Parts: sequence; structure tokens; C-alpha cells
Amino acid sequence: MSHPGNDTSATVPRAAAWADDGEIPPPAWGRRDRRRIPLPWAFLLVVAALIVGKPLLSPYLTGPALQTWATIFVAICVQALPFLVFGVTLSAAIAAFVPASFWTRALPKRPAVAVPVASMAGAVLPGCECASVPVASGLMSRGVAPSAALAFLLAAPAINPVVMVATAVAFPNEPMMVVARFVASLVVAVLAGWIWLRFGRTDWIRVPKHAHAESKFTAFLAAMRHDLLHAGGFLVVGGMAAATLNVVVPREWLDSVAGIPWLAVLTLALLAVLLSICSEADAFVAASMGGFSPTAKLAFLVVGPMVDLKLIALQIGTFGKAFALRFVPLTFTLAVLVSALMGWVLL
Repeated sequence: MSHPGNDTSATVPRAAAWADDGEIPPPAWGRRDRRRIPLPWAFLLVVAALIVGKPLLSPYLTGPALQTWATIFVAICVQALPFLVFGVTLSAAIAAFVPASFWTRALPKRPAVAVPVASMAGAVLPGCECASVPVASGLMSRGVAPSAALAFLLAAPAINPVVMVATAVAFPNEPMMVVARFVASLVVAVLAGWIWLRFGRTDWIRVPKHAHAESKFTAFLAAMRHDLLHAGGFLVVGGMAAATLNVVVPREWLDSVAGIPWLAVLTLALLAVLLSICSEADAFVAASMGGFSPTAKLAFLVVGPMVDLKLIALQIGTFGKAFALRFVPLTFTLAVLVSALMGWVLL
């Protein structure tokens, strides 16, 4: 067995593996190495916090506010979990078993035409935000125009079937929310791709080289395990934030923000960036934000899968800081403006 420091296969990502085509993005591109996370220490800290905090919090555990908070939090997580599991499993299977050559054969050669085609591909091929970055990088390294690869990066986590079904379940009496989310996300992906095609420069984006892939089945299991834990953690954080927003923040404050249309849209758009919730689960969090207009909730749903903290970090690590400094503001601006327009027209 070779020494870990000299084994290049140890740097293969667990996010995607396209055997037969050989090379895939390195591990640091989509997922962090679990060996760097001090899980035992984190577990001990959580246990210690629970032991110390229980005597302090026990008098308040039966309060009506806490019961309301727990009800909202559990409802969000229970509703979202099946879609999260299914979406992560399907995304990992596509990343591991679909060869990269499929994309180069399926996409048109003309970049201007390839952009909308790549965006529409996201409607039939589920992919989480974490996997979309290394997939897009892999496409670029195989000759796909960066504009088309970036359009797919934005569209895949936002308009895939799992996300659309989850949105329909979260908004059972608002079918136009599903239509508005699909149209707005698709428009943003196409516009971002076309703008990058027109104004983007090659020295603004770094296309990393690829390393040889691990086995398909190993990549599938590792990707599914990682994405489920990773996305599940963000779902818990998002559910806690939404429950806290509904219970702790005074209703007058929410009404004052929600009563100003442009401020409500901007507030939920920024909240989507900060919460970084998986796209398979964000609709349930948005639906729980009572008081905000459908247009503001639409902005939350469109911005989240395209611009959040984890995606920004992944894009910087994969394509470079010069790329992220230009692409992130572009995507955020387009997402907010298109959401506001689609909300006004459709909602």
C-alpha cells in the first residue's frame, strides 16, 4: 500500500466519478475531507452543552412559545426529509454513473445555443448545489463552453423535478409558485450564461485539471453519504431559523418588513444566501415564513440554489476568486430582479 502522502488517488473527489471518461475534479472541489472535521470533539462539546444547559432551560421547556417553535421545526424537517433523501440519492447516482462524454455529445457546438440547452438539461437531471460546481468544472475541462457549463450549474439545483415536486407539496394551494420558480430560475440561468458569454474573459476563470476517478459505486456511496449529512445539516439550521423567525421575532417587525415590497424581497433574498439550505428542502422553509408576500418567498427560492455561502466558497476554491467576485454579484442581481418581475407577473 502506498503512503497516503504519495497516493494521488486519495485526492479524488467523492462528489462525482465518471469512469470510462477518466478524469474528474479533485476532492477539494466539492466536498471537504471528513478527516479534517474533529467529530469526536464536536460531539463532546454538544453533550457538555446539553448537560450544562438542561438545568438552566428546564423551567422554560414547557412554555407555549417553545412548543410552537418545536412544532414548526419538526414539521419543516419531516416534510422536507423525504425529498432531501430522494434528491441526494438521484444526484449522487447521476454524478457517479453518467459519463461526462454524454454532455459533450448532447450540447450544441454553438455556445449561444448551448446555454439554453444546458439550462433546460437541469429540468431533467437533478443535482444538488454541492455537486453542481464540480460537474460544471468537469464539463469545461472537456470542451464545453464555460457559459453553457455555468448555466447548467445554476439551473440543475433550481429546476430539477425533485425540487419542483417539493415546491408543489410545500405550496399545495399555490400552483403558480411552482411555475414562477421554474420560469424565474430558468431565465436567470440563461441570462447569466449569455452575459458571461458576451462579457466574460478567459483569465477570469480557472479551469482545474482532473485526476483519475475512483470506482463508480464507491463514488456513489460516498457522494450520497456526504450530501445527505451536509444538506441535512443545513436543513436543520434552516428549520431552526424559520421556527425562530416565527416565534421570537415580534410580529410587528415582520409586518413592517413584509409591508414594504422591495424590502421584503431583498430581506428573504439575503436570508437565502445566509441560510444555505439545500434546494430540495428550501420550499418548506419558505412556506413557513408567514406574513411575507409570495414574491418575497419566490426570491428566497430562486436565490438560494444559485447564491449561498457554501456555493460562494466552492466557486472560489474551484474557479478562483476573480471568477467569484464577478459571477456571484451577477447571479444575485439577476435572481432578485427576475424574481421580482416574475412575482409581479405570475403571482
